[in-house]
Amino acid sequence: MSNPKIRIAIDCMGGDVGLPVTVGAAWDFARNHPDTRFLLAGDEAGIRGQLKALGCVRDDWYEILPASEVVTMDDPVEVALRRKKDSSMRVAAQAVKDGLADACVSAGNTGAWMAISRYVLKMLDGIDRPAIATSIPNQKGGATTMLDLGANVDCTAEHLLQFAIMGTALVTALYGRQRPTVGLLNIGEEVIKGNEVVKQAAELLRGSGLNFYGNVEGDDICKGTVDVIVCDGFVGNVVLKSIEGLAKMIATMMKAEFTRNAFTMVSGLVARPVLNSFRDKVDNRRYNGAALLGLRGIVIKSHGSADRYAFGCALQRTREAVHNGLLEGTTRAIEELRLSIQGQGGQAKILNDISGPDC
Repeated sequence: MSNPKIRIAIDCMGGDVGLPVTVGAAWDFARNHPDTRFLLAGDEAGIRGQLKALGCVRDDWYEILPASEVVTMDDPVEVALRRKKDSSMRVAAQAVKDGLADACVSAGNTGAWMAISRYVLKMLDGIDRPAIATSIPNQKGGATTMLDLGANVDCTAEHLLQFAIMGTALVTALYGRQRPTVGLLNIGEEVIKGNEVVKQAAELLRGSGLNFYGNVEGDDICKGTVDVIVCDGFVGNVVLKSIEGLAKMIATMMKAEFTRNAFTMVSGLVARPVLNSFRDKVDNRRYNGAALLGLRGIVIKSHGSADRYAFGCALQRTREAVHNGLLEGTTRAIEELRLSIQGQGGQAKILNDISGPDC
């Protein structure tokens, strides 16, 4: 493979399973996408052993970036950031910083991955905090992009506006939607509903130049009412885990019902095509790979429990983000918003006065 267009750095040691999932998914992906090259960060001997176990005889699709340390799932952020400076996470993020990779992905400790990425890559101008965004399947057959999903528990109205900007850029880059609709998650659609932060955020969004739909409620997430839904990280994480738990409960209950007796087992065989189609549509593995938005580089977080298929989906989202210019789109969206709100009094200072801290 000569002159690959897309280079993705992988924290191969992260996640509940580690090498069998991360390296295995990369090998699967490389065979179907010859324009993608992987930088495999981690224990060199372990990576080479996994490649041998996979029967991989080609070496034109990867490069190994040796790392002597591993950030565990229960490592405190301080340990991951300050003490393990040669971790596979740090090496993967540094590859993006140094221009060796176009993006990086990890299934490891979320807090550590966020902190390391922010420290190494820094924030985009005009963005105060990074946010975690992912796609949730909706009844229209598409997906609703939601953020923040846990990076920021306490948010100001200005932060929620920034999340809307980044979510808009993400949907435009990944799905090609121009001026996607944005909704603000609230306890009611009426303007008077919500706490003071949400009310202030709604005012900022109405004057932002974004395609702001207005307040939306929890059921609008799965209805597909808007393309992007914005909330603080506390609410977003609770919503995401509730949806995932509900999906697992429904799958478990359906399986129990169809295996209850001989009659229901026969019914299950008859309904298998419909059940399989339903399973595929709601399979959260297909939507694995949350973007950490607002950084000076493309960073993707995979579920720690991801299997080989799910991690491959995260790699696909990473590739799409690079191919469709997510970083450039986010930067452009911030600048366009800054221009659109100039002369609007206090609102004009939102992006002009905020610059990302160097952590």
